[in-house]
Amino acid sequence: MPRMTAARAAVEILKREGVSNAFGVPGAAINPFYAALKASGGVHHTLARHVEGASHMAEGYTRAKAGNIGVCIGTSGPAGTDMITGLYSAIADSIPILCITGQAPTAVLHKEDFQAVDIASIAKPVTKAATTVLEAAQVPGVFQQAFHLMRTGRPGPVLIDLPIDVQLTEIEFDPELYEPIPVHKPAASRKQIERAVRMLNDSERPVLVAGGGIINADASELLVEFAELTGVPVVPTLMGWGILPDDHELNAGMVGLQTSHRYGNANFLESDFVLGIGNRWANRHTGKLDVYTQGRTFVHVDIEPTQIGKIFAPDLGIASDAKAALELFVEVARELKAAGELKDRSAWAASTQERKATLQRKTHFDNVPLKPQRVYEEMNRAFGPETRYVTTIGLSQIAGAQMLHVYKPRHWINCGQAGPLGWTIPAALGVATADPEGTVVALSGDYDFQFMLEELAVGAQHRIPYVHVLVNNSYLGLIRQAQRNFDIDFQVNLEFENLNSPELGVYGVDHVKVVEGLGCKAIRVTEPDQLLPAFEEAKKLAAEFRVPVVVEAILERVTNIAMSGTDIASVNEFEDLATDPSHAPTAIRPLAAS
Repeated sequence: MPRMTAARAAVEILKREGVSNAFGVPGAAINPFYAALKASGGVHHTLARHVEGASHMAEGYTRAKAGNIGVCIGTSGPAGTDMITGLYSAIADSIPILCITGQAPTAVLHKEDFQAVDIASIAKPVTKAATTVLEAAQVPGVFQQAFHLMRTGRPGPVLIDLPIDVQLTEIEFDPELYEPIPVHKPAASRKQIERAVRMLNDSERPVLVAGGGIINADASELLVEFAELTGVPVVPTLMGWGILPDDHELNAGMVGLQTSHRYGNANFLESDFVLGIGNRWANRHTGKLDVYTQGRTFVHVDIEPTQIGKIFAPDLGIASDAKAALELFVEVARELKAAGELKDRSAWAASTQERKATLQRKTHFDNVPLKPQRVYEEMNRAFGPETRYVTTIGLSQIAGAQMLHVYKPRHWINCGQAGPLGWTIPAALGVATADPEGTVVALSGDYDFQFMLEELAVGAQHRIPYVHVLVNNSYLGLIRQAQRNFDIDFQVNLEFENLNSPELGVYGVDHVKVVEGLGCKAIRVTEPDQLLPAFEEAKKLAAEFRVPVVVEAILERVTNIAMSGTDIASVNEFEDLATDPSHAPTAIRPLAAS
């Protein structure tokens, strides 16, 4: 039997499990693993500037393509604790990433050795499994189990902690004999699906709520086929956005308190039956449950059995992988259609599109400083259906979700549940690593941008091009808007006069100088007519120099973006609504008379 270090065995397993890219920061306690990574070859490593950044890069890499599993690597102690936010983000959105940490020698784990921390205990609540491996011979089995766990059932992250002496110990291991453990996913029965379709067919105004589980299962085409067979309109969740194109005749719009369309909420409130697949009834999607559920029958299909009934009790719950369920949904629908037993939904579907053409928000403003709505309007002009958008949280993300257009799965890559500031830059680098020839466009407010902007140097060093749209109002905009309920505006403004850039006025940080100092390109825009040329120039610069290119739009200091604090029936619009086609020239459907 071949002999090798446990670290080398771990690297060989990574390759046989399909890993081709890793993100991380080396250090004393993980150096044996890095030595094995170099000696083995076959895994491209991207050196991050911060270990949390490495974890978000791994997330972006996973989210960009079906089957990807991002790997992040760090040394002992603070490297592991830095990656906790990435693990939390991943488990919250059902994203499989593998976090590998170094650790102090096993003999001193209980002696408060330098950078020795019980990272497995810290990580357990935000992983599917977190293990400190104390016996070198267990390393192959622990890695094999990690990949099995990440892919089985509801996907999620795993942490493996490797003491330095364990990494260095030689074990008997033959990579040629290694085989991944077959993945298990629950599957719906024919009887369950027949009942669900019967309930749908008995309704008058059904909708399908399409969640991120469909994208995780790589089952978007099946969802579209089922919707088209039955004629049922589709409400994508924020994590499911892109499952079917925004301009599809059955796309009824997104629903929610914040990242929703006016027509999406209106369409949902007219429905009487809801079939949710691969979604978790997130509170910012549902709002108050009495409004969301009143007068509606619910069927919930989810890969995680304990997710069913967690938020509210559905009329029928089915524990199933989205793809397995949708294969049966399509099969049953085809049979019923052939037999002429499916209801004609054309009038109901047409009514959802009528709302889409009448209930729109105004985007065309000529104000200086810029209103953010105009930024998204020009983004719609500049970036086409192949664009992958990456963003995390804030008014920038909320407004972007209300006004941008997405046409394909994995083309809206959003940290949905955790929403950590700073996520966007490293996640975009991970997405661009997974899709180096694609069009990747990140979207940040100024505070999200400032949290981890050092990671732009990673893009410069490793030649990872993408375009980053930075909307700058020098404010914590979402928190300021939330503080309206407390009648305060406290500790949320970032304004100051920069002694080195007086031309900025009170906007403070000179992002152009910072970005250029990190080896990237930057363009500042102050007037609306400059936006589209700047976006076009940014695309050219990214292609020419193969680095991140930032387009900074200087916004008005205060803008309130449409949202509700309570329920989907009472969204406060704040701004004027579109009443003429010129008010929303890039709307997915031209505005019609209401």
